[in-house]
Amino acid sequence: MLLTFLCLCVRARRDGADVSVMSGAQIFMKRDLKITDAQIEVLAGIINIFSLVGSLAAGRTSDWIGRRYTMVLASVIFFAGALIMGLAPSYAVLMLGRFVAGVGVGYALMIAPVYTAEVAPTSARGLLTSFPEVFINTGVLLGYISNYAFHGLPVHLSWRAMFLAGAVPPVFLAVGVLAMPESPRWLVMQGRIGDARRVLEKTSDSPEEAVERLADIKSAVGIPEGIADDNNDELLAIVRKNKGTHGEGVLRDLLLHPTPPVRRILIACLGLQFFQQASGIDSVVLYSPRVFEKAGIKSDANTLGATISVGATKTLFILVATFLLDRVGRRPLLLTSAGGMVVSLVTLASTLHVIAQRASPADGATALSGVSIASVLMFVASFSIGMGPIAWVYSSEIFPLRLRAQGCALGTAMNRIMSGAITMSFYSLSHKITLAGNFYLYASIAAAGWVFMFCFLPETRGRGLEDTEKLFGGGDGVEKEDGHGHAESTELTTQYQQLH
Repeated sequence: MLLTFLCLCVRARRDGADVSVMSGAQIFMKRDLKITDAQIEVLAGIINIFSLVGSLAAGRTSDWIGRRYTMVLASVIFFAGALIMGLAPSYAVLMLGRFVAGVGVGYALMIAPVYTAEVAPTSARGLLTSFPEVFINTGVLLGYISNYAFHGLPVHLSWRAMFLAGAVPPVFLAVGVLAMPESPRWLVMQGRIGDARRVLEKTSDSPEEAVERLADIKSAVGIPEGIADDNNDELLAIVRKNKGTHGEGVLRDLLLHPTPPVRRILIACLGLQFFQQASGIDSVVLYSPRVFEKAGIKSDANTLGATISVGATKTLFILVATFLLDRVGRRPLLLTSAGGMVVSLVTLASTLHVIAQRASPADGATALSGVSIASVLMFVASFSIGMGPIAWVYSSEIFPLRLRAQGCALGTAMNRIMSGAITMSFYSLSHKITLAGNFYLYASIAAAGWVFMFCFLPETRGRGLEDTEKLFGGGDGVEKEDGHGHAESTELTTQYQQLH
């Protein structure tokens, strides 16, 4: 199973590399293609908007063809996007490459936490579900190192080499994913009980846990006890009767007629994903060279070298979060993370404001530059111990089984919308309210996020995936079909029928 999770994490690593590669490549693209700051801003941020296509499609795709083949599809799309960007002769073709890569990002961001949460045992779910974030941050670091390694090439080659290097990992990933098991929960939804049992026996802490997990999943899907694994006719009849095994009707139950517990779950997911991005993390990662330049670091080599420290800090502190998630819990880490982000953003904004007000940029440059760099590092460290990994872990844990893939897809869509809005407005806002004002704004949003998480997010540590619904006022875990043929808990079914 170690290979399974490492392969998954290598895929996730590529998502982080795109952001950090763009942060360095933009310096040379601007010189080579003679494009403006506004065009760079759009090019950098538009991938997040394009990724909406992938994130929204991934939920239905993974319900239809399975979690594993959805990851293979994401790898193929990402490979194509990296090639197009690296070989692009013009700004228009670059935009096409960003679109293709964006679709791959959307698929990858949605399917990684869902797959891992569905395969992982309860005792290590937080650890394993946060592992993709570890490798996303490793990707950020490697992207920064790639930028530094290629910055000495001729201008027209340097940024292309940075993008083309990203076409290599998806090839190995697509091959590795084929050796991974399918999600046992998806297999049960297809009536493949025997296959699901074999996967659970390999991924559970004990044979007893495997039996218990299978029973919970069967109950969630609406398959009663006593049906033999190889009784295909009876299983297929139940699967056909229990509509929604391929995701039919899920968006209706999430958006048009949600029960009160499902509504609270959806708000928790969307709110957490909103605050994760609206507090400015992608702007800090993507535009850190510009921030360091404003702080007094002028040469390309020194600027790109300083960004490596950002990637290293993110990677180091995400490891801290990974090993504390199942010991400390989700809420303490989230609240600590948001608090640290507020403090570091206020410090960074105040330092940049002082630098901007100085008559001579050289006055106190060394000390103020050091404070600016330290504030950026504190911000990414704070983000990485909580908001970074836990937004994905938490979202993948709280939805009922039938709603999970497409519910997480909506959360991913919110994440990408906010990331696009933040990164595409960074330069424009900086011109209107100053760079310091930008970071004061992010600090205010992070503070609002702390209040939201304190008030609305219950602890999920130690809960089985079929049990977390209770935290939001759901049923007692006893499943039955509603009037539309969907498997719902007793309480949710009663509420749903009242609505209809």
